[in-house]
Amino acid sequence: MSIAFDLPAALEAHEPPEARGAARDDVALLVSRSREGAISHHRFGAMPELLRPGDLLVVNNSGTLPAAVPVSDGLSVHFSTVMPDGGWLIELRLGRASHDWDAGTVPYRGGTAGDQLLLPGGALLRLGGRFTERLWRARLSTAVVPYLLRYGSPIRYSYVRQGWPIEAYQTVFATVPGSAEMPSAARPFSPEIVTRLVSRGVTIAPITLHTGVSSLEGHEDPYPEVYDVPPATARLVTMTRAHGGRVIAAGTTVVRALETAALLPPGRPASGWTTHVVTPETGLRTVDGLLTGLHEPRSSHLLMLAAFAGEDLLGRCYAEAAERGYRWHEFGDVHLLLP
Repeated sequence: MSIAFDLPAALEAHEPPEARGAARDDVALLVSRSREGAISHHRFGAMPELLRPGDLLVVNNSGTLPAAVPVSDGLSVHFSTVMPDGGWLIELRLGRASHDWDAGTVPYRGGTAGDQLLLPGGALLRLGGRFTERLWRARLSTAVVPYLLRYGSPIRYSYVRQGWPIEAYQTVFATVPGSAEMPSAARPFSPEIVTRLVSRGVTIAPITLHTGVSSLEGHEDPYPEVYDVPPATARLVTMTRAHGGRVIAAGTTVVRALETAALLPPGRPASGWTTHVVTPETGLRTVDGLLTGLHEPRSSHLLMLAAFAGEDLLGRCYAEAAERGYRWHEFGDVHLLLP
């Protein structure tokens, strides 16, 4: 990928739109159309009119966990992904300011397999081996999800300058808790927008993919994540494509789940852990369009976006987004990539 750009702090969304006096669905929407090579600019309220009757919008119903827990002065742990053996992938983070443990952190390079970390409430976290340079396999002495619901806070990074309640990190579709970080492409959807989509004849169907921590470094590929494509959603995808409709994914997580399912033999349950990475080389088998946020330079998600739009159009999209003052990150603006 040759798409390279600087992301100035002025283009980072530091807080939810609601904190700026706007509605959740009052964000900017950049639209690109790959066949025409065209770019246009809208508000998210135009989303129902940009889709067609007969289209299928697939959403991620994963709910966001308060997945960050303080360990000691300046050190925190981010719970990322449950593994098939029942353990978790976790990331240790070191704070830049001891009075604010969950913001402005960097990956902590210390730690040794076998270390036990004392967490609030007396829980013990035992480090296993390293999974990547940044992530550890680990086990908690108690059930992780109930523990996080009691002691955790939402993961946030230095560009989000103050804490927000977990409700700010949930989408309108969130019903199955499990994500370390919000599947944020769907955050702008409101009940009103959903109602207008359905009234227009757009079908909405769920998948589940629990996202891990997103602070990927140095072209790091996504690691295994838990996913489930229900049989009813799989049937709707098949029917939509057979009748000339388009399958639109609300988020890169949805693309990953649907494209993983498309690789499986007929009859095999589309659930488990996926390591599939969508790129221009792998191509797309199932998904026609994508709604997504604006991604950082060097993010592996840019490879997926290039599979939809091509590198030239994608580069022009990001140049126009920066020029027009679009906002990046989970509280920012969104991009709809159409065929």
